[in-house]
Amino acid sequence: MRAVNIGLIGLGTVGSGVVRLIQKHHDEYVEHYGVDLCLKRTCSRSDAEAQRLGVIDTFTTDWHDVVSDPDIDIVIELIGGEHPATEIFEESFKAGKHVVSANKALLGRKMEHLASAAAERGVAIKCEAAAAGGIPVVNALEHNLIANETLTIAGIMNGTTNYILSRMEAEGSSFEDVLADAQAAGYAEADPTADVDGFDAASKIAILASIGFRTRITTDDVYMQGIRAISSIDMEMAKEFGYAIKLLAIARNTDEGVDVRVHPTMIPRNHLLASVSGAMNAVYVVGDAVGETMFYGAGAGSFPTASAVVGDVMALATPISQGRSPLPESEPFGHNLAIRNVSDLKSKFYIRLTVEDKLGVLAQATKIFADNEISISYISQYDTGDSDAKTLIYMTHQTREGGMEKAKTQLESLDLIREVASIIRIENIDAWTENVFAN
Repeated sequence: MRAVNIGLIGLGTVGSGVVRLIQKHHDEYVEHYGVDLCLKRTCSRSDAEAQRLGVIDTFTTDWHDVVSDPDIDIVIELIGGEHPATEIFEESFKAGKHVVSANKALLGRKMEHLASAAAERGVAIKCEAAAAGGIPVVNALEHNLIANETLTIAGIMNGTTNYILSRMEAEGSSFEDVLADAQAAGYAEADPTADVDGFDAASKIAILASIGFRTRITTDDVYMQGIRAISSIDMEMAKEFGYAIKLLAIARNTDEGVDVRVHPTMIPRNHLLASVSGAMNAVYVVGDAVGETMFYGAGAGSFPTASAVVGDVMALATPISQGRSPLPESEPFGHNLAIRNVSDLKSKFYIRLTVEDKLGVLAQATKIFADNEISISYISQYDTGDSDAKTLIYMTHQTREGGMEKAKTQLESLDLIREVASIIRIENIDAWTENVFAN
């Protein structure tokens, strides 16, 4: 057994968790797994965290010192963003070092480039922490479920938005009020765009769908819609109809191609995903042989994410400590499956309009729906307390996304309609299990 030398770049929330995990469990890793992890180099912009963690003797402010150290076997990149993270990956590969990362934004966009560079140099990338924090779903897709054709990957992949929606549902509060509370409590960033507009979840579903469907999917392929338009009225109406509203990341492997999207979604309240509350995450995977599975846990945070990072490090370190090389990165998946255009998809919809309280508005709206081949299953009027305006609630039968988008544009052009306040998809969860083998 030889020591496996680690270079850690980034001593923020996750990086400090990684240091503390390795410090706490070092002797157990040696005793139970025969792996001696040595933090040979640590790197950050300032030495304050290194001082606090007791690793100042390994510290540098220059990431080049880490990747160029000939003794380091594995580089952990935890700074996030595109630059210099891309260069850290590339220079590490050139130096023959494996890379472990939680950088979902980078990997969601550039996995093909990075995986090709790693394969060329005979080293590996590990990214469990990039897809769902502490939830071990990447390993499940790459190994435990490999006997299956993965049919559906869907889930709650952003804790901030789930926290906001859970509180809105429980308290009847507005999005703005709960977001402010979440920012004060540290659940949401000062700039919440990546979370509430769906970018974070889109990066994660791109990574998971690429692995699960064995095709290349990038964040740019994912249709995104955030939760800013969700109101307490929508929450109340969803509950009345037996639904919960969740920001879901959904990827389906269909005969027409991959359907991959992130948006607010109504799902039946008795579905397992509907019961996931607070800042927790859950990933629901359907395989043709195994059927339905669900992975639940913390999708972010210092120690949950550090758990996934160190797990990846241990997977690489085990053969290294025995004098063997880990399996190198395989050639990345090509774009072998088409990405379905969201306009071609079909769904049921919930629609909320704010309209002038005048004769004829209902007829005009109904005509637009009919002209776009949208069949209405339910209409109701909701009194908002404004004497000059009313809220109309519609539910539709299954309809094409393209028709709904045209209807939205036409509704917004009507003088009697003040606002197309909310359009929320009602997910057909039965479709998620189509083509599962009968037992």
